[in-house]
Amino acid sequence: MSEDVTAVHVDQFLAHPPRAVWRALTEPDLLARWLMPNDIKPVAGHRFHLHADPKPAAGFAGGPVPCEVLEVDPERLLKISWGETWTVTWRLEPEGRGTRLFVSHEGFDPDDEFEQTARRIMGGGWRSGVTTRLVALLAELS
Repeated sequence: MSEDVTAVHVDQFLAHPPRAVWRALTEPDLLARWLMPNDIKPVAGHRFHLHADPKPAAGFAGGPVPCEVLEVDPERLLKISWGETWTVTWRLEPEGRGTRLFVSHEGFDPDDEFEQTARRIMGGGWRSGVTTRLVALLAELS
């Protein structure tokens, strides 16, 4: 199977119920602790910003990234726009006493070198640093 060069997909088991994971995704202070500062509200149509650190390797100067909540299904699905062309979807499925979290960061242009560099960097971040910080936060909350 070939690599999807338009997206990053992550499948992560979290040993916490969907309610706890949902809080970490949708409460601004909790989201800031594992992802980045923000002013999110889990309401479709809500426009907010993620305040990103500079990422020189990806050609990103940092600063506020405009976002919008596109879809909300409490404790099941949160989909946001991220900047002008990307979307990020978090899908939660109960699994035993925990939650299977599926993350899809989509919209990378396969023909744009900058976008492909960003996809590789963000893919590594989603799979390691970001999920590690989320797991640590959930452990603190339980």
